[in-house]
Amino acid sequence: MPIISLDPRVTRLEIPEEQGLEPIQPNEYFETYEVFHQAKSGDKHIHVGSVHAPSAEMAFLFAKEQYGRRSKSYNIWIVRSSDITSIMSEDADIFATAPEKTYREAGGYKVREKINAFRKQHGSTQQSS
Repeated sequence: MPIISLDPRVTRLEIPEEQGLEPIQPNEYFETYEVFHQAKSGDKHIHVGSVHAPSAEMAFLFAKEQYGRRSKSYNIWIVRSSDITSIMSEDADIFATAPEKTYREAGGYKVREKINAFRKQHGSTQQSS
């Protein structure tokens, strides 16, 4: 009985199920790398896309050709996608600020009200908007 796959190309090969499969060797498969581009010195790096390559060196060459030749580039970062860690969207509340700590946020300061009160107390006729 041949292997039946979701990929019709594999099914057409009619590979017997008993056939032992050899493990994949390094550089026989491509990994996904994320590409971050910096246009000029001092700018932040911006994610511009992904490349598939057998090694980090090849990923850098692919990224340079794909994302570095169309516009001015100062620097390119290549990061293996599997090395990126993220939180689940359900856990986003870990970044929420406690409501009693408004002094940590700019909106917690009522500077304009204090300036107007000071001006009113000292007789300044100029009001700020």
